[in-house]
Amino acid sequence: MAKIRRLAAEHLEGQSASLLMGLGHGATHWIIATIYVLLPFISKDLGLSYAAVGGLITLFHTASFVANAGSGAAVDISGRYVGVACFALVAGALALAFVGFAVNLVWLVLPIIVIGLTNNLWHPAAISFLSRRYPKQRGYALSLHALGATLGDILAPLSAGFLLVVLSWQGTALVNAIPVFGVAAALVIALGRNERGQARNDAKRRNGKSYLQGVRELAANRAIMMLCIMAGFRSMTQNGLLVFLPLYLVNNLGAGPVLVGIAMMSIQVGAIVSGPVAGSWSDRIGRQPVVLGGLILTSLVVAGMSIVSGTVAFLALTCVLGFVMFAIRPVIHGWTMDLTSDDMSGSAVSLLFAVQSALTMLVPIVGGLIADVWGLRSVFYILTATISISVAMAFFLPDPRAAER
Repeated sequence: MAKIRRLAAEHLEGQSASLLMGLGHGATHWIIATIYVLLPFISKDLGLSYAAVGGLITLFHTASFVANAGSGAAVDISGRYVGVACFALVAGALALAFVGFAVNLVWLVLPIIVIGLTNNLWHPAAISFLSRRYPKQRGYALSLHALGATLGDILAPLSAGFLLVVLSWQGTALVNAIPVFGVAAALVIALGRNERGQARNDAKRRNGKSYLQGVRELAANRAIMMLCIMAGFRSMTQNGLLVFLPLYLVNNLGAGPVLVGIAMMSIQVGAIVSGPVAGSWSDRIGRQPVVLGGLILTSLVVAGMSIVSGTVAFLALTCVLGFVMFAIRPVIHGWTMDLTSDDMSGSAVSLLFAVQSALTMLVPIVGGLIADVWGLRSVFYILTATISISVAMAFFLPDPRAAER
């Protein structure tokens, strides 16, 4: 028993950096998950249409897309992974707090843009940091990073839902911004000091010419481009569900704020178990079979959501959805790193998230227009189609991890 405790302690210590980065990842998701829960109440208070609500989220994804233009380069050239990540947290928290002062649609535009920019600034820094630090356990380390996102997605809706019972949506935005500042401070204290010397050493090996050559090679890599597009269609489904599930629950099923928070939390619960299992499993058998299985099951669940009408059955499907859909996020990130050299890892992550943002930004506005005309249920038909496309593409992607075995 003592030996088991010792081994567990050693393993936990070895993964401490990934656990801390996971906490930071959770903070970025805490911010946007809070926004998703607040949207139905913001839209009612400010008199926004579905298209206007969808437009705000499209603006978020547009800003995320724009952030990719420089975020990967900033990470790869500077080598300041922790510094960039902490800046993203602080700026995102300030933007969430500013949402609490919004009095109309125009006032929401700037904070949503900042949240979109900083949300995508986080990923090249954090994923590159973990990929370099844990090259043999990449899938597992990135699954802990994704687990942090899952916890943020679980706790933020629950927190926001209960706060909305006693506070306005403005007060809820202000209160939910506070923990993010604490997480940023913890990252600086625990990891910031150790990266300074490493950043200086890395910077000596980088120059503009070699970086641009690496970008050209990255863009010409067919496998990476196909992987990014596949991930983009999956992301379209994921983010479409995050936008329209709360609206469907409130406006079609008559759910209140607490039930909305619980429902959005339930999407993430399954990923707590399935994420680390999927990441570790992909380290052993390869990325493709794990991703493919998760995508197929996701398509079946989303198709089921377009059919069922009862609240209990719908909530049950949201639990299953999180188990199969969110578990494969770190596996896709690990797959991207497998296909990329270390010195271009930040730019590869930027490319991945740029494609995801470019495709995802279409879903909220198009889905909002469809919902205004044909109703919210029709949006689930579109999301079933997007996840089915990603399934088809995953069949044809190369898997270096599987080839090594």
